[in-house]
Amino acid sequence: MISGKHTRTISITSGKGGVGKTTLTANLALTFAQAGQKILIFDGDFGMANVDIFFGVKAKGHLSEVLKGEKSINDILTELYPNIYLISGGSGVTDYNQMSALERKSMLESLSELPHRFDIVLIDTAPGISDHVLHLNASTDEINVILTPDPSSIADSYALIKILHQTYKRTRFSIICNQVRDDIEGRQLFLRFQDVCDRFLSVMLEYQGSVPFDATIKKASQQQKLFMRQESATVSTKATQQVANEMLQKLSRIEPNPGLQMFWEQVVGTA
Repeated sequence: MISGKHTRTISITSGKGGVGKTTLTANLALTFAQAGQKILIFDGDFGMANVDIFFGVKAKGHLSEVLKGEKSINDILTELYPNIYLISGGSGVTDYNQMSALERKSMLESLSELPHRFDIVLIDTAPGISDHVLHLNASTDEINVILTPDPSSIADSYALIKILHQTYKRTRFSIICNQVRDDIEGRQLFLRFQDVCDRFLSVMLEYQGSVPFDATIKKASQQQKLFMRQESATVSTKATQQVANEMLQKLSRIEPNPGLQMFWEQVVGTA
């Protein structure tokens, strides 16, 4: 287990869609759980929330229903797998931007009633640079940006980091290179991206690792299943295991934000 009292919050984010963000989030969660961590996935891709599908489980409800007073947080907390739980955003949660102070207080009280003590909260954000995506990322201990060789992924990831740095004063970002041929291409992609950021931004980027794209991932993604549950180990499964191990080691070293309650306060907008 990660030492310390604080739940660690990690965002998995991207400048554009189609980079394998949700697939990677789900498989990282499985790897963390198999390493003995208790995981909460917050599916913040409102309107496209689909993490539950990868586990073959239907979400019991959505945060939008809590916001409307239709369900409690315990009603919607869904166990996906031993030691992996889900809070699904669902569509319409962007309404919380218009919540009254009383509604925000009610939401926080609901979130504080989560029955488990989690080691890690994984936040699967929507792609892009909407206010909600930026806000979620800025509230976490660790921001992981998914980068692919696609030129638009590079440009949009740069834009995401630039705004998080200039507006939210975040200076450290981890980069996971996805859908590359191998680790060599992944490291080269990271170095090119790092060079661009070094020239124009005062941020620190850390190479978190690469996940090569192979037939196992393609088949699992098409079937919306977890490739880490395949019986045979492949390059991609080993790479994902390595990325997860590196993330756990890093979390044991970095100083966490004030805690899970503060994270929810920032998400809901009362901090």
